[in-house]
Amino acid sequence: MGGCGSWAWPELLVLLGSAWLWVGSAQPTPSSPTHAPGPQLRFRLAGYPRKHNEGRVEVFYNDEWGTICDDDFTLGNAHVLCRHLGFVAATGWAHSAKYGKGVGRIWLDNVNCAGSEKSIGDCKHRGWGNSDCSHEEDAGVVCKDERIPGFKDSNVIEVRNHVEEVRLRPVVSGGRRQLPVTEGIVEVRYKDSWAQICDQGWHSHNSRVVCGMMGFPAEKKVNRNFYKLFTERQQLNYRLHSVSCTGTEVHLSMCSFEFYRGNSSAACGSGMPAVVSCVPGPLFATGNAHKKKQRQQQQQQGQPRIRLKGGARVGEGRVEVLKSSEWGTICDDHWNLQSASVVCRELGFGSAKEALTGARMGQGTGPIHLNEVQCRGTEKSLWNCPFRNITQEDCKHSEDAAVRCNIPYMGYENLIRLSGGRSRFEGRVEVAVGAGDGDQPRWGLVCGEGWGTLEAMVACRQLGLGFANHGLQETWYWDASNVTEMVMSGVKCAGHEMSLSHCQHHGASLSCRNTGTRFAAGVICSETASDLLLHAPLVQETAYIEDRPLHMLYCAAEENCLASSARLANWPYGHRRLLRFSSQIHNRGRADFRPKAGRHSWVWHECHRHYHSMDIFTHYDILTPNGTKVAEGHKASFCLEDTECEEDVAKRYECANFGEQGITVGCWDLYRHDIDCQWIDITDVKPGNYILQVVINPNFEVAESDFTNNAMKCNCKYDGHRIWVHSCHIGDALSEEANKRFEQYPGQLNNQIS
Repeated sequence: MGGCGSWAWPELLVLLGSAWLWVGSAQPTPSSPTHAPGPQLRFRLAGYPRKHNEGRVEVFYNDEWGTICDDDFTLGNAHVLCRHLGFVAATGWAHSAKYGKGVGRIWLDNVNCAGSEKSIGDCKHRGWGNSDCSHEEDAGVVCKDERIPGFKDSNVIEVRNHVEEVRLRPVVSGGRRQLPVTEGIVEVRYKDSWAQICDQGWHSHNSRVVCGMMGFPAEKKVNRNFYKLFTERQQLNYRLHSVSCTGTEVHLSMCSFEFYRGNSSAACGSGMPAVVSCVPGPLFATGNAHKKKQRQQQQQQGQPRIRLKGGARVGEGRVEVLKSSEWGTICDDHWNLQSASVVCRELGFGSAKEALTGARMGQGTGPIHLNEVQCRGTEKSLWNCPFRNITQEDCKHSEDAAVRCNIPYMGYENLIRLSGGRSRFEGRVEVAVGAGDGDQPRWGLVCGEGWGTLEAMVACRQLGLGFANHGLQETWYWDASNVTEMVMSGVKCAGHEMSLSHCQHHGASLSCRNTGTRFAAGVICSETASDLLLHAPLVQETAYIEDRPLHMLYCAAEENCLASSARLANWPYGHRRLLRFSSQIHNRGRADFRPKAGRHSWVWHECHRHYHSMDIFTHYDILTPNGTKVAEGHKASFCLEDTECEEDVAKRYECANFGEQGITVGCWDLYRHDIDCQWIDITDVKPGNYILQVVINPNFEVAESDFTNNAMKCNCKYDGHRIWVHSCHIGDALSEEANKRFEQYPGQLNNQIS
């Protein structure tokens, strides 16, 4: 990274230009040409209230925005328009200005598309601008909430005044400049070069907006004298002056300002360019002093009351808030960029890039705490914003609000690449070593030994490619690169890291048993992932004890579903004591849950007459209050299928007859209390107070967007004859304090019942 002068920092751009709500193409890649005749077409959704994937359709033609009349409108028209907007298809359309009346021209009338056209311009219509409609007949569309692969996500910011790209140009020289860059001269892209902003009248609100765009939560004062000396020796090209922001804008283009006309090199009266210094959030702070200060702040503040869940990248996710010791979500009614920005800054990121509605980052669980949040944008915390408490009828989890925040440029994506895959989402992992010493980086391979889903998750995040579908330990079929040297081994990630270099690894002393290229680590990435969740109340409702005769347990013993002491029993006489319960496992994510193993390696179980597609899908354990395991369910393998689905979702997976296995999004797999192995063998457990724990996908074998909600805990009281199971909850659904209280309820420490 080092060695480049302070003039060339294209990587610091806030490149929002390619992600505006309008798009110039019906194709997945924004660069492909439009098929419409005449001028370039652009499209956007408008109106209120609406979700991100619906609205009044507006089209930019002949340098003017206008609408489309609803006369003769069809679903075919809506399909073509939704593809223009980056969605795969339409689910409906709206007439009679359902999303409000537009303004300006009505560009199209009597449009008639078959639905397969590349562009709305290829459909039959009366001709551009030829219409007998009023804006009371403006058409709208409802698009399927699924993006065309490779399409840049839309952004609800509209660019005004041709200010799209903004950067901070650092001036302090240094061979190895640390990232992120937090201070520098503010520059805007003008034609093919960069121009400065005159700092006359520049104030802290302006700096706040620029820092927010760069991914920083706050601004601080800057030493102007240093920059005055520097700029006196430079030829500057001023483009903007009289910039005035309120501080709540998410992009400089939304502030008021004026352009210089003609030759502007001597135009700035103060003779100074605008300079900004930003305060990085905890994740991006460098130096121990910063980190120490932030640790102290966090200790003073106690447990955070807001977090992001379910996002693939840093700074994005479903917004969850803590209220009455329980985590819950926010309803998306009136959810906008101002409220989203308050969340982003509170979490140590910049302003919001997108305010997402309709559970775009997956559905949460538990209560929906807040509704109609309406921040001004100046608040320190979301809790300072006006909101309505939720009532049961108001909202469902399908309306959970989410955010994408601006984060600082760190350059991590330049230190990793994929080779040999069939698409940009897969391949053998290659990492750069020695980058930043002024030398060209050396590319090498990662040892596949121990490489799994968590490591692949970090690699996909670093690449900007979403979640990991698979982490591969052998990649002989992707032998397409001339890189053959192993440069990294022993990689072990927690899963939340931003770069592989942040994970534990062997460093310079490599240790890899199989160093050939065929044993290099690989990944298959995906924009979406599943998210499994156990229905905790059902466990509580269905738990009971059964003394089951040994002669009825041969199949279960064969599948290792009994405690180890069962081997010493006097078969077929006697019995085992079983804690039985039903478990219902929902997929609340945005991709189907599919077993990692292909059909060729599924195991046929003769006793139970079906194929098992996963070696370990769930752990069932009985723990003492201090976490010691006293009994386990040995629920070894699973046959995955859709038992039931939500109303509008069709079943896709069925175990029978060597069928496909998995759990569809919006469906659940039910294991009834009365089937074999749906139990914990508690024959050897003494009376007392315990914790029942169920963990789904315990070895992270299959990728999920959130592993923290995979464990369920219940309190258990066993008197030697009966068992009481109560207070069942998903391990992550309660706060740390509530979990501690849960684990030490009265009488629990007195573990022997007389």
